[in-house]
Amino acid sequence: LQLVESGGGLVQPGGSLRLSCAASGFTMDSYAIGWFRQAPGKEREGVSCISVVSVGTVYTDSVKGRFTISRDNAKNTVYLQMNSLKPEDTAVYYCAALRSSVLKRCALNGNYNYWGQGTQVTVSS
Repeated sequence: LQLVESGGGLVQPGGSLRLSCAASGFTMDSYAIGWFRQAPGKEREGVSCISVVSVGTVYTDSVKGRFTISRDNAKNTVYLQMNSLKPEDTAVYYCAALRSSVLKRCALNGNYNYWGQGTQVTVSS
């Protein structure tokens, strides 16, 4: 069972990136998916999550209005579209999966079962 993130990189302030989280070895359609990030010297924080059936999303306050999470269960992939990026968004971004019977809600403080290896996002001029 594996999650693989991709799409990170170096971008200037105000720019955009789209992160992808692809699952292998299991199907995502029974899992809520979360995106987390960890900057150097800081604790990991929850960024966004999406419920099993996509109608429920959560965003941490610092990314509201700039980031959008979505999922394509047919492709077994979840995306995080990041716009208007700021230097403080610089971090390693991880996706994680939580098997859930709650179909329409998600939470960033859940006990996520599976984690990816992370992808670096650097916002700098």
